[in-house]
Amino acid sequence: MRKTLLPYPQIPQLAKTDLAYATGEASLGPFYQYEPEIQSFAAIIEAKGKASFPRQDLVVALREQYSFLPETAPVFKQIEALASPDTFTVVTAHQPALLLGPMYFIYKAVTTINLAEAVHASTGKRIVPVFVLGSEDHDLEELNHINLFGRRLEWQSGEQGAVGSMNTDSLTPVLDHLKGILGESEAAQTLFGRIEKAYASRATFSEATQALLHEFLGRFGLVVLNMNHPALKRHFIPVMRDELLHHTAHRLVSETVARLNELGFKTQAAPREINLFYLRPGSRERIVRDGGVYKVLNTNLVFSEKEILAELDEHPERFSPNVVLRPLFQEMVLPNLAYVGGGGELAYWLERKSLYEHFGVNFPMLLRRNSVQWFDRDAVKKLHKFGFSPAEFFHDTDALVRVYIDRHAAAEVSLESEIEDLKAIYERLAQKASAIDPTLDNAVRADGVKATGNFEQWQNRLLRAEKQKHEVALNQIRAGKEKLFPGGGLQERHDNFIPYQLKYGETFLDTLKTHLDPFDKGLVILEDAE
Repeated sequence: MRKTLLPYPQIPQLAKTDLAYATGEASLGPFYQYEPEIQSFAAIIEAKGKASFPRQDLVVALREQYSFLPETAPVFKQIEALASPDTFTVVTAHQPALLLGPMYFIYKAVTTINLAEAVHASTGKRIVPVFVLGSEDHDLEELNHINLFGRRLEWQSGEQGAVGSMNTDSLTPVLDHLKGILGESEAAQTLFGRIEKAYASRATFSEATQALLHEFLGRFGLVVLNMNHPALKRHFIPVMRDELLHHTAHRLVSETVARLNELGFKTQAAPREINLFYLRPGSRERIVRDGGVYKVLNTNLVFSEKEILAELDEHPERFSPNVVLRPLFQEMVLPNLAYVGGGGELAYWLERKSLYEHFGVNFPMLLRRNSVQWFDRDAVKKLHKFGFSPAEFFHDTDALVRVYIDRHAAAEVSLESEIEDLKAIYERLAQKASAIDPTLDNAVRADGVKATGNFEQWQNRLLRAEKQKHEVALNQIRAGKEKLFPGGGLQERHDNFIPYQLKYGETFLDTLKTHLDPFDKGLVILEDAE
């Protein structure tokens, strides 16, 4: 496997904020605390060592959540180690996703695993990689499908509310469909058996996702945590009480968002007055304040101030933080040094620093997860056949076609130099005409536009003629581009890990772990040249 890095500025698919943070743009400096470098961890550990965390409650919660899973030594040792004040975490997070969703789900996990090992090697501290499952999310349409071998597998749960709490019984049609797609080969049956075992052994979708992550990544010591636990929520009561009474998050985050907008960065999620939901079986609805009382939208639930505070004290697990507060909850429970996320996620975090400062919580390092573009053997052969480098394939399809034509045309197709010469001629003519009679200037320039337009039409005719000569090759280029960059987007946001696991077996994850350096300064291109 050959690894090369494509610098982030050369990736047109990246958003502005993502690119700005990945390249260390100075304007974002006030919105984070630590530079994403290995040397920063000594200072972060010193700061985290002064804080207290509910380690015993954390260990108890994890023991409960892992009690029905196979005892993989690396994971269970990590869980017990979290009781020690000398153990810290590095974290990534994502809502449970069908069959682990797009490939970046896996890349987040592997980046976090490798980051934990790198920080341990640098500091000597025990560092536990943790994957936090956002099990309270209720956006089912975002995570209920995958793309597999050109087909779409979709889960119709028939339930409402927090996705992580939905029953796995409704996954049976998806698994049946998956089994049919995978086929009857020994490798396919083995892979399907592992997936089916993970899903069949757990009652809820969150538990099934935990089991699937444990099945494939547990051997690397990855710990999966569901934060929706009564003992853990209890430690977040002070913040949730503030949210109900004083709306601090709305004020502080709104101020930060305004500053980012002034710098030209897009808002990720506008904070609400109250950034909490109320959880019940089959329901997750917003809490709003209306006329001195608290209402749960789309229900008949109404609380006075006294009643909702009593409900919070007695049942904190019924209160669910939204995207504004969820990271703060995570950082108050875990002895965490760094958060690993994609560009969009880190943009959320950049809006939150002042909120952490208000509550006295140390803001973690923000580390962009590894992005990966995987070129399998067939793709590598086509690249070589058509004379493209992997980096060139990141350009849009029209640009690829033009490059190929320019390289293989019987004669030069471009008339750009002639068009520029013509423009210069008409510019000189306009100046002379204007000197004699200013009223002639517009007529000359209009004639120049017409003349250059004719040249451009001839250039297009030459290009079309060459395209016809190379129609077969160009169609293959278009098909290859669409396969590698579905819909013009990045492969990692479309493909699922299953085809790669099926093709390469365990070496797929081993290859990722070997080649993904969490401090890489660019997208990782992996070429299977064997």
